[in-house]
Amino acid sequence: MYFCKMIKKVIFIFASLLLLSCGKDPVPKPYGELRLEYPAPKYQKLDKDCAYSFEYSDFATITDAKRPCWYYLNYPKMKAKVFITYYPIQNDFAEHIKEAEKMVYEHTIKASAIDTKSFEYPERKVYGNFYELKGQSASNLQFYATDSTRHFVTAYLYFNTRPKPDSLAPAVNYIKKDMMHLLDTFEWKK
Repeated sequence: MYFCKMIKKVIFIFASLLLLSCGKDPVPKPYGELRLEYPAPKYQKLDKDCAYSFEYSDFATITDAKRPCWYYLNYPKMKAKVFITYYPIQNDFAEHIKEAEKMVYEHTIKASAIDTKSFEYPERKVYGNFYELKGQSASNLQFYATDSTRHFVTAYLYFNTRPKPDSLAPAVNYIKKDMMHLLDTFEWKK
């Protein structure tokens, strides 16, 4: 009798454990990325003593770089910079084009694709190419603008972080709109 009670208790405990262990296996939560939203840009004009001018977002600040008319367009909250350079053309137009394209195509090692868009604003004598580099490229956006006779400007976007296309996509898209606005308002001073 005692043996039967003992067997019933063991069966009851075994059945209870069996029923309790039939739940779903625990699954870790997937790693989530931060959703980044940025303010709507308000644009201001670059007011410097250079051969060119343009409008840039008030979300960015301008600081001087190494040479006259070279600037950093800083986006501190995004840890990003657009490096802008200026060269006067002195019978070296082809060399400037080659150097700008070399800067783009040096990134083919990491870039999964490079989208090139030519632009021209004949009424302002502004011509050039805009490059969007996809993938884990160190520079996601680049362009050059020229009047093809006297002036040549380049710009390169860099982040102060590892290139992670998914994480950087909101910032790249925001800065891309700013750079497109910069080109839409770009003009040479007389």
